[in-house]
Amino acid sequence: MGSSKASCSVLILLFFFTVVCLAFQCFADSNQSATLVVDASGGSPIPDTFFGIFFEEINHAGAGGLWAELVSNRGFEAGGPNTPSNIDPWSIIGDESSVSVSTDRSSLFERNKVALQMVVLCDSQGANICPAGGVGIYNPGFWGMNIEQGKKYKVLFYVRSTGSVNLKVSLTGSDGVGELASSEIILSESDVSNWKKVETTLEAKATNHNSRLQLTTTSKGVIWLDQVSAMPEDTYKGLGFRSELVQMLADLKPRFIRFPGGCFVEGEWLRNAFRWKATVGPWEERPGHFGDVWMYWTDDGLGYFEFLQLAEDLGALPIWVFNNGVSHNDQVDTSSILPFVQFARGDPNSKWGSLRASMGHPEPFDLRYVAIGNEDCGKKNYRGNYLKFYDAIKRTYPDIQMISNCDASSRPLDHPAHMYDYHIYTNANDMFSKAHAFDHASRIGPKAFVSEYAVTGRDAGTGSLLAALAEAGFLIGLEKNSDVVHMISYAPLFVNTNDRRWNPDAIVFNSYQLYGTPSYWVQQFFRESSGATLLKTNLTSTSSSSLSASAIAWQNSADGKNYLRVKVVNFGSDTVNLGVSIDGLDPKAVQLFGSTKTVLTSSNVMDENTFSDPNKVVPKQSQLSSAGKDMNVVFPPHSFTSFDLLKESNDLKMPGSDYSTRSSI
Repeated sequence: MGSSKASCSVLILLFFFTVVCLAFQCFADSNQSATLVVDASGGSPIPDTFFGIFFEEINHAGAGGLWAELVSNRGFEAGGPNTPSNIDPWSIIGDESSVSVSTDRSSLFERNKVALQMVVLCDSQGANICPAGGVGIYNPGFWGMNIEQGKKYKVLFYVRSTGSVNLKVSLTGSDGVGELASSEIILSESDVSNWKKVETTLEAKATNHNSRLQLTTTSKGVIWLDQVSAMPEDTYKGLGFRSELVQMLADLKPRFIRFPGGCFVEGEWLRNAFRWKATVGPWEERPGHFGDVWMYWTDDGLGYFEFLQLAEDLGALPIWVFNNGVSHNDQVDTSSILPFVQFARGDPNSKWGSLRASMGHPEPFDLRYVAIGNEDCGKKNYRGNYLKFYDAIKRTYPDIQMISNCDASSRPLDHPAHMYDYHIYTNANDMFSKAHAFDHASRIGPKAFVSEYAVTGRDAGTGSLLAALAEAGFLIGLEKNSDVVHMISYAPLFVNTNDRRWNPDAIVFNSYQLYGTPSYWVQQFFRESSGATLLKTNLTSTSSSSLSASAIAWQNSADGKNYLRVKVVNFGSDTVNLGVSIDGLDPKAVQLFGSTKTVLTSSNVMDENTFSDPNKVVPKQSQLSSAGKDMNVVFPPHSFTSFDLLKESNDLKMPGSDYSTRSSI
C-alpha cells in the first residue's frame, strides 16, 4: 500500500509539470514571430482603374433600393401586357359595394398600355355614402415606404375621368391610419376628359418607416390612373438616387462602376434580357421588364442613362455590360446577330445624343469600357457573336476597350480583347489561397478584370469576419499582381433584406436602415490603391502561412500629404509579432503625429454586423505610437491591419501612373 502512495505522488508531480509545459507551449505557439521588409526606394504604378464597384439589379438593389422611387409597379405593368391583370402590390381601399378596380389598355403611353380603371360606386351623398376616409387604392412601396418628418415628397400621376375629379393623395401608416401628409386634387370634367399629368408635393408632419401612398375619393364616377410616382426630394444631387446608399458607394472612392449585371443582363430567356434602348427617355414611356433570373419586376426607372449619371456623380468610369445575343437558355445564332449589333455614343445632334441632351446631358458620357456578355464563354455562339460586336465597335469607336468573358489567367485567348473577366466565388480557405492566382499569369496580352469575387457558403454567413479576411488576403494578392490585374470589384453590392436572393452582400438595407458587412469595410482598405505605387515586400515567417502583406506609397488628394501604407492580414488563430523594416527611407522622414493604425477584427471569426449592431465589425483607427523606419507591430488573431506612415518629405519616389491621362467625366 505504501508503494501505491508513492506512485500517486509521482503521478501528481508529472501531471503538474505536464500542465506547466503545456501552458508554456501554448503561450509560445500563440505569439508567433515574422518579419516584413519593405523596399521604399522605388516601385511600380498600380493602375488608376484598380479598385471599383459592380452593381447588379439583384436583391432589389435598384428597384426599392438605390433608385429612390417609393412606388412599386408605378405603371401597373408588372402583371403583363394582357388585361385584366393583377396590380400587385397595389390594393383596394373599400369593398365591392363602394369601389371596383380593373386594368385596361387605355394608357396614352404606347410602350406600356396598361392603365388602372377605378369605378367608384359610392358618393358623398345619397343612398350609398362613401366611408369617411374615402375609397380608392394604396401602394405599400417596397416593403413599406420610409417617410420622415419635415421631408418633402413629390407625387406625380396621370389621370382621366368621365366627370370631375376630387382625389385625396396622402401618405399614411401601413394600415391606413395616421395621416403623415396629404393633398387635395380637384379637377373639372374638361381638365380630365383626356389624360392629364398631375404633380403635388407632400411635406411629412411625422415619421413612419412603414408607410403607404393612398389615392382616395368620396365622389361617384369612373377614374383612370397611370404612372403613379412618389419620390423624396432629397435624393443624391437631386438625380433620383437614395442619398445614404450612394454615400456608402462614394466612401469607397471607386474608380469605375460595372453595370447593370451580371445574370440580369443575360436573362433566363432573351425576351427578359436588359435592353438599354427600353430604359432611356422619359420614365413614363419606359415599358419596364421582368427580370426572370432574380424573379422580380423593375420599372427601369434606373436605366442606362441613370447608370451613366451615377458613374459621373461618383467620379468613376462606367463599364457597360451588354447582352451579346446569349441568355441562360436561348441564343441568337451568329449568322443572325448582325441586326442586333447596334451601339450609340453620339454628339447632341445625333439620334441618341439628342435624346441624352433632352434628359439633361448634352455632352457624351465618358464611356471607355464595355463588357461583351456575362459568363457566356464556352456557349455555342459566344465567340462568333463576340467577334461581330468587337469588330463593329472597333471600327466605329476605336478608343473603347472591350472585355471578354473568357478567362485568360492560365491560357491565352483565341480572340482579341483588351481585358478578360475573372469571377471567383468560393469558401474562405480557398479564397485566401487564391492570392496567388495571378502570380504566373501571362504578362503580355489582355489584362485581367476581377469583376466578381466573394466568399460564399457556410463560411460567409450573411456577411462574416471570416469571409472578409479571406477576401482581404485575396485582394492583397491582386494588388501585388496589379501589373496584370487592372480592375477588381466585389459582388453583389447591395441586398434589401426583404428579398435576399444572394448571400452574402457588401451593403445591407431596408426602407430606412443600412450597414456595411465586414466585406464592405475590407474594401475601404484598398480605396487608396488606385493610382498608388506598389512597393516590393518580403515577408518571412518560421511557423505560419496565414499571413499576407503588401505595401503602397500614396498621396492624399485632400491635403497633398504623402503616406506609406502597409497592409497585413492575419488569417490564423495566433497572435503574430511582426518586425517591420522599411529600406530606402530616411529614418527622420516618418512623422509620429499623423501616422495611424487601422484594425478590422472581432471576438469571433463568424461575427457579423446587423441593423441592431451595425458597428460590431468595423475598422478601428488609432495613432501609431511606434511609427518609424523600424517597428514591431502586434497583429491579433483573425485580423486585417493597415498602418499609414505620414512622410515629412517627398523623398520617396512616386512613379507616374495613368491617372494624369484620365479625362474629366
